Amino acid sequence: GVRAMAGQGTVATLLPGAFYFLRETRLPPIELLRKYQVPMAIATDLNPGSSPLASLQLIMNMACTLFRMTPEEALAGVTRHAARALGSAQSIGMLREGMEADMVLWDITHPAELASQFGVNPIRQRIVAGEITHV
Repeated sequence: GVRAMAGQGTVATLLPGAFYFLRETRLPPIELLRKYQVPMAIATDLNPGSSPLASLQLIMNMACTLFRMTPEEALAGVTRHAARALGSAQSIGMLREGMEADMVLWDITHPAELASQFGVNPIRQRIVAGEITHV
C-alpha cells in the first residue's frame, strides 16, 4: 500500500491525537513511508469523539514521541505536507514569494523546541494575510 501511495503522489495524513485518545496500539508504517518517500502530513483532527486537540504544537510533540518522527518531519508535516494533503500547496505551506503570508515566528533556536514542550507558547509574532497581529 505504501509503494502504491508513493507511485500516486499521495500524502499520508497521520493523526497522533486520535491514536492517543483511541488508545491505538498499531503504529503507522513510518519507516516504510520514509523508505518510499511518502510525504507525511500531521493533523490534529480536532474531533470531540476521537481527538479533542486543537494544538499543533502538542500534535507535533505526539508525532515525535508516539510515532518517533523527527522534529523536522513533524514541522514539515504541519506545514508543507499538510498544505499538499489539502491540495493547497501552490498557495500555502511554505515561505516563498507569491505564497500567502500567514505564519508564526517562534522564539526558538531549533525545531526540536516546538516538539519538546507543550503548555508553553513560544510565539514571538503572528502574521496573517501579510499583516502583523498581536500575540
